[in-house]
Amino acid sequence: MAFFGEAVNTLSLLVTAIGAGLGVWGVVNLLEGYGSDNPGAKSQGIKQLMSGAGIILLGLQLIPLLADIFN
Repeated sequence: MAFFGEAVNTLSLLVTAIGAGLGVWGVVNLLEGYGSDNPGAKSQGIKQLMSGAGIILLGLQLIPLLADIFN
């Protein structure tokens, strides 16, 4: 059962890293939108930033609960 625990930890790390990447991409788009006064880029940037934060929360809170299912 240690294999499943390690797999859940790895999955949690990967999902958190994907969320962080999406959040950084959103910040870049947001700053680009403010720099060029482009409301479309600002909107897309804030959406990406918020979805990245949601994915990070998913990786940190929900996925570790999978370890309890397999134990």
